[in-house]
Amino acid sequence: MAQSLKTIDADAHVVETPLTFEFMEESEKKFTPLVTNQVSGAQQLSNEGNVRSEYWIVDNNVYAKDRNVDSRSATEWREMTDIKGRVNHMDELNIDVQILYPTLFLRPCTDNFEIEFALFRSYNRWLASIWKQAPERLPWVAMAPLHSPIEKIREELEWCKANGAKGIFMRPLECEKEASDPYFFPFYEVAQELNLGICFHAGNGSFKVHDFFFPTNFPIHKLSMVGAFHGLVMNEIPQRFPELRWAFIEASSQWLGYAAHDLAIRQKKKGKRPSSNILADNNIWIAVQVDDDLDYILDRYADENYLVVGTDYGHTDTSAEIEALRMIRDDGKIPSSVVDKILGPNAAKLYDLG
Repeated sequence: MAQSLKTIDADAHVVETPLTFEFMEESEKKFTPLVTNQVSGAQQLSNEGNVRSEYWIVDNNVYAKDRNVDSRSATEWREMTDIKGRVNHMDELNIDVQILYPTLFLRPCTDNFEIEFALFRSYNRWLASIWKQAPERLPWVAMAPLHSPIEKIREELEWCKANGAKGIFMRPLECEKEASDPYFFPFYEVAQELNLGICFHAGNGSFKVHDFFFPTNFPIHKLSMVGAFHGLVMNEIPQRFPELRWAFIEASSQWLGYAAHDLAIRQKKKGKRPSSNILADNNIWIAVQVDDDLDYILDRYADENYLVVGTDYGHTDTSAEIEALRMIRDDGKIPSSVVDKILGPNAAKLYDLG
């Protein structure tokens, strides 16, 4: 793959459908999510201003199915029923590889370990079936059933790695715990052994936090990412797992200065020397947005080898820009040599694309 690699979309999405959960085993089918249509009540609008009509019901929790979809991409491309069409659209956008992330699981869906395992196992097999149709173009990040025993997590992740997974999806809050909690150490050890990076994506796996702030998404999805980064670095978690790669996807890079400054103050008070290269020293990659103040971030806080960019393909929210890779090249704010790294080699290293 490395010979032909040009541009890597570090954050592209699939939009789940009932087909996603057709991979459940017979004993798990009772957990299959439902899709329902609104027939009455107050209208709710999507991010594009369209009337929302479809909803998921997962473990008795209700979520809008069509709230965050981008009409600039065809339904069959977002929902992965036309893989050839999706790849052709990537060609039009000059994207060689898209790293596939979920949509439904950006929020907490269940805290029942049996339901979680059934949902994630079926999702992983759906993504593997997509990858097999375009293995050079559509690698993906795996869902880890973090409520399950570590043996089950390991078994599932081993299968995922053998079937196209190039990272592990994680929300900044999981199992009602923060990312630096020792509960996750055995999981991080497995990820390190399997050479699969931990990919934090804007979202939230905590019912407590999600329900407290809903529907205000900024503290739910974005500030939780800053907190996870701060907690990992402050507690020196990356040093416990020196070979493990970490990523923070779809939260921009603008917050890095604030987090790094606060960390430096706290570390000095503890008699520790703050890092002069916080990303490299902690093996952390960050996905930028095209409207970030990149020249400032690069000058003060970020190593040019640890920045990537994604389109948020399939979505239409504050991070979505389907032309992101072209725009960052055409912007002219940062040297073309740095742009070249952000568009390809940095993501190739993060996702171990060879």
